[in-house]
Amino acid sequence: MATYIEQSLAKLKEFEGCVPWMYRDTVGKVTVGVGLMLPDAGAAMALGFTALGKPVASAAVAADFARVAAMPEGKSAGFYRSSESPELPQAAIDDHLQALLTKFEANLRGALPGYDALPDAIKLALLDMAYNLGPEGLLGGYPRLITAVKQSHWAQAAAECARHGPSVARNTWTREQFLSAVVTTIKAEAETWLARLLQWFRSLWRKRELL
Repeated sequence: MATYIEQSLAKLKEFEGCVPWMYRDTVGKVTVGVGLMLPDAGAAMALGFTALGKPVASAAVAADFARVAAMPEGKSAGFYRSSESPELPQAAIDDHLQALLTKFEANLRGALPGYDALPDAIKLALLDMAYNLGPEGLLGGYPRLITAVKQSHWAQAAAECARHGPSVARNTWTREQFLSAVVTTIKAEAETWLARLLQWFRSLWRKRELL
């Protein structure tokens, strides 16, 4: 079974798209992979682009960055691809994405006591929001959500997780992760209650046998 990090990687690719060549995102930033914004040519040159399986010279990467940055914004990712576009290998895209998730988790872990004990569904929802908003945007911009998470009030967290910008499908999926934790919690509490009730009946039966 996939870990929650592996599930997060897959969902981020689904929501953000996964493009191995440089393109301009919806706000005009040069981007690659799973929504990885490149602030300048130097950031692009540090990634390890290839062509036909071989490393691409830094000068060629910088030239393609400049080409893409000069193109009109607001187009589909395919619009920015040329026959000579260097591409980032899938393994490199996954490595960078996982490194970002690890970094974001460190931020969440520092801000949310007991983060590691949270249900996987809650971690998935928080990581998606952190990737979309940035950890600071999530922690500072959604105080009622964060309070609900700290108190394990999953239904309240679900009511506070809507974002402007992401698709309805993405917001719905995130909300469903919080709500699924409600079901999991109720089930766990019910199992605990039943176990205690069974233990009480057994104790009562043993006392009856001793009479």
